[in-house]
Amino acid sequence: MNKKLRKQLQDKEHDRLNKPFPITSVCRVDLESKGFDTSKVDDADMEYLASKMADAYCDNGFWEDLQIIAEENLKIPKK
Repeated sequence: MNKKLRKQLQDKEHDRLNKPFPITSVCRVDLESKGFDTSKVDDADMEYLASKMADAYCDNGFWEDLQIIAEENLKIPKK
């Protein structure tokens, strides 16, 4: 196999492995449903909230949930 073809295959596999799939989102209605007044909440505030929530999920449950769902629900085998 020539170098160019090998590189193309590596790039394609890299893209497949790193393709993101959204988990969730947050919107102002979510805040409103918890009693918050969002009349002065701008998009930058929402982006910050989303970023902090993503960090919190990664720190508190994401990896455990990923493993449980992959193993028990999807039956994805480990290498």
